[in-house]
Amino acid sequence: MKVRILPVGPLFANCYILTCEEIKEAVIIDPGGDADYILREVKRLRVDVKAVINTHGHVDHIAADEPVIKATGAKLMIHEDDAAMLKSPARNLSLLGGVPLPPLKADRLLQDGDTVAFGSEALEVIHTPGHTPGGICLLADDIVFTGDTLFAKGIGRTDFPGGSYETLLRSIRERLLTLPDDTRVYPGHGPPTTIGQERLGNPYL
Repeated sequence: MKVRILPVGPLFANCYILTCEEIKEAVIIDPGGDADYILREVKRLRVDVKAVINTHGHVDHIAADEPVIKATGAKLMIHEDDAAMLKSPARNLSLLGGVPLPPLKADRLLQDGDTVAFGSEALEVIHTPGHTPGGICLLADDIVFTGDTLFAKGIGRTDFPGGSYETLLRSIRERLLTLPDDTRVYPGHGPPTTIGQERLGNPYL
């Protein structure tokens, strides 16, 4: 699986394009802005995008959902507990920025343990509430995409509606720190890290 990282939007959220190089199918994780930039990269890679997956429902991770889906025909996926955020500018925080997002309906509501397949690759859904009620991470072998659950030397904010500091820490300890130390972590913002590095050096853990 090939991983392409695109920092997008005013908060430089990490949008990921994951490609099965054998079959040239792809999924896009968190297209949080700059749709033209994302779509140019899709065209350059010459891949068939099968799904857009939101790790959670905040504006900086969903802002380009609509144009990317329209251009690629991909199916939109989000955890069932965050699905309502796609329809509410207040809940997805786009109202705060003065540019409310149009309401969207997910094609597939994800649950813990689900699998999203593309080509010969697959992602396992890990429900990690705390930043939002429906926050998820996506695991593929020795790689995990953590959205705003876990960062290099940091964790997600919990002061937005639906956030819980205690729940977030429990999610990280019970669902992520149980992974092998060499598991590569691709977060929603900032540089990659590993589970081992965060186990030893993350001040919140």
